[in-house]
Amino acid sequence: MFFKPSARNQPSDDRGPAALQDIGQHSLMRMVFATTGITLGLFSVLQFLGGNYLFAGLELTLTLLLFWGAWRIVGVRNLLPWIYFYLLPTFSFLLYIMVMPQASQTAFVWVYIIPVLAYLLLGRVRGGLLTLPFVVLATLLYLYKYQVVLDSSGLIDLGNALFCGLLIMVFMHLYETRRAAAHRQLQRMARTDALTGVANRGSFQQALEQSIREAERSQSRLVLVIMDVDHFKAVNDRWGHDAGDQALRQICNSLGKRLRVTDSLGRLGGEEFGLLLRNTERRGAEPLVEALRQQINTGPLQYAGQNIPLSATFGLAEWPIDGRSADQLYRCADRRLYRGKQQGRDRLVSRDHEQGESCLE
Repeated sequence: MFFKPSARNQPSDDRGPAALQDIGQHSLMRMVFATTGITLGLFSVLQFLGGNYLFAGLELTLTLLLFWGAWRIVGVRNLLPWIYFYLLPTFSFLLYIMVMPQASQTAFVWVYIIPVLAYLLLGRVRGGLLTLPFVVLATLLYLYKYQVVLDSSGLIDLGNALFCGLLIMVFMHLYETRRAAAHRQLQRMARTDALTGVANRGSFQQALEQSIREAERSQSRLVLVIMDVDHFKAVNDRWGHDAGDQALRQICNSLGKRLRVTDSLGRLGGEEFGLLLRNTERRGAEPLVEALRQQINTGPLQYAGQNIPLSATFGLAEWPIDGRSADQLYRCADRRLYRGKQQGRDRLVSRDHEQGESCLE
């Protein structure tokens, strides 16, 4: 069982939830730019028919700029400057149309789109911080422009305007909070193994490839360890699959307590797991992995009043001595794992004595 080709050679939508979210954000911004451009284009026609040629020309220019942005934004890596470049002038323009000469009294309703766009494009924190000053300023401009009479009718009109805007802000804040939480949960589910809670195969593969790229830049070492639980089929056959599931969870919990924060543990499939030890050489990794092996061996699973013995075999490969790519490292570690099984299981194999230390030799 070997890794798939490097994520660099895969389409961008195959790189996990983060990449899918990035693609969705680009598509959303493209749609926002295009929709705003179409809206401004229609208003420029109306302004031209009304004899407001200067304003019509300005709106037409902005329309063309937005259409260019919708075309150009597809290849942009960092969207945040583009989002602010769109929102700040747009919100300022919405405030201006409230107080411009001969402005319609209903023009203020466009202010209600400010929290919608801010939260949609910037999220809960940034969206709230950007919305608040513009909404406060819009309220002051409204009071200045229309000189609200503080009688029952005037207070009702003012209350309608203010409370409608306030409710939109509250609803958008609650919606974005729940959406962000749901997205984090989806990311966690997509990256972890449902049974054991450790990284799944795809997430572990991405972590290994990213670690190799970082090691290349920093000229550091890293170690890949492949672990296979010994006689796991016998555990399932004798005590049932529930016992097997509990055995895998116990082993992962045991390993997780001994690994460093910078290390990674992933389930590659069935009873096979991968350990990624960053900034570590073979000599430093061997005592740790041997301690993990002994910990599994001396910690039987207590199930249905019985002690089920557990053990595991480990194969170790070091970057870049045993391979420069994720696939080469995996092949080396897997070969050593297989040799450990042939030698009786419950052991660590980290060298090829008959061929030298390196898998590449």
